[in-house]
Amino acid sequence: MATNSLVIAPQWIGDAVMTEPLLRRLHARGERLTVGALPWVAPVYRAMPQVDAVLEFPFAHGGLQLKARRSLGKELAGRFDTAYVLPNSLKSALLPLLAGVPRRVGYLGEARVGLLTHRLKNPKDKPPMVAFYSALSGETGLEQDRPQLALPAGEVDDVLAKHGLVRGGYVVMAPGAEFGPAKRWPHFGVLAKLLDRPVLLLGSGKEADLCEAIRDQAPVVCRNLAGQTSLMEAFALIAGAGQVVSNDSGLMHVAAAFGVPQVALYGSSSPLHTPPLNERAQVVWLKQDPGYQPPLDCAPCFQRECPLGHFRCLNDVSAERVRGLL
Repeated sequence: MATNSLVIAPQWIGDAVMTEPLLRRLHARGERLTVGALPWVAPVYRAMPQVDAVLEFPFAHGGLQLKARRSLGKELAGRFDTAYVLPNSLKSALLPLLAGVPRRVGYLGEARVGLLTHRLKNPKDKPPMVAFYSALSGETGLEQDRPQLALPAGEVDDVLAKHGLVRGGYVVMAPGAEFGPAKRWPHFGVLAKLLDRPVLLLGSGKEADLCEAIRDQAPVVCRNLAGQTSLMEAFALIAGAGQVVSNDSGLMHVAAAFGVPQVALYGSSSPLHTPPLNERAQVVWLKQDPGYQPPLDCAPCFQRECPLGHFRCLNDVSAERVRGLL
């Protein structure tokens, strides 16, 4: 007999993509999945065929918002047998409790002992995030899990036609990174000038100025669409691209899940923790380059800003080097 399960999604696009193998495992064993997600993350789950329904949470970013959670909990009461709480925060575990979900699965954290009925210990080191999420299934053999996203071919073709594009005939660049400057490669504009194909710059509205500065460096080939597309439209543009070049960001994981050829640039973060799980991905991380001197003993620092002030980990990756990978 199928069970009804509620999945509380992470709040970042990249993390949401990395939960896909977990959802695929749950669906394969007969669980009907409803994913509860914040509005800017919800579209990720609409590109996962194993998800039966997506519930957009009415919560604002930050704050407990207990009244709103209680109200939604009453609406959801009696609908679910199990809840999987993917974020580690206290507030993310409240809704399943308020909805009376009898089985509540998640990692320990933020005094959640009384909120969860089945608790996993948080690993001490930073493990690969896909396996971290997949472990909530209680299954083994997680090391080979790879996120997969899918859009109907006609939907992708419609978006490409709207923008006058041909499948595989353009390069997508995603120069933003929500986390901060220590994850943003500074040479996208120089790279664009080296290319002889159309370049689409994708990102959020907050990254529009960053993308416009890049477009100004290569106005002949670049089109700045940052903040001008829906997330689903951006997904279609990535799915139809010939190549994607990005920082370690949410759109990097989207490209990996669509299996698009990509170059992923790492600075303050680590591909050992959040790699692009894509056989067609090429990773550039000077920490792993034995020919780079002096060695980057400071990496990965996982900081928003370079604590040493030099940003060598990204500044020293040349546009010519990346061009050679495309």
